[in-house]
Amino acid sequence: MADTTVKVDSETRDRFAAVAAARGQSVRAYLAELAIEEENQIKLSKATAVFREVIAQPGLAEAFDAAFPNDALPRRDAAGRAA
Repeated sequence: MADTTVKVDSETRDRFAAVAAARGQSVRAYLAELAIEEENQIKLSKATAVFREVIAQPGLAEAFDAAFPNDALPRRDAAGRAA
């Protein structure tokens, strides 16, 4: 992979260097890790949105419990107590 140059102001450069040093990393390694972490956060946010949409479907929990009766969790009331 070819190297490239990214221009940032000196304050930002110094902040990246300080964070990388505190983590025992080079700035290059820190930025590579940061990019991966940010990509993962974007994917996780998208997956979370889809999950919330799916579980909001009426009857989904009941259908799951019917399909997997041995794995059903005990029902709880609004206060979180076993019903």
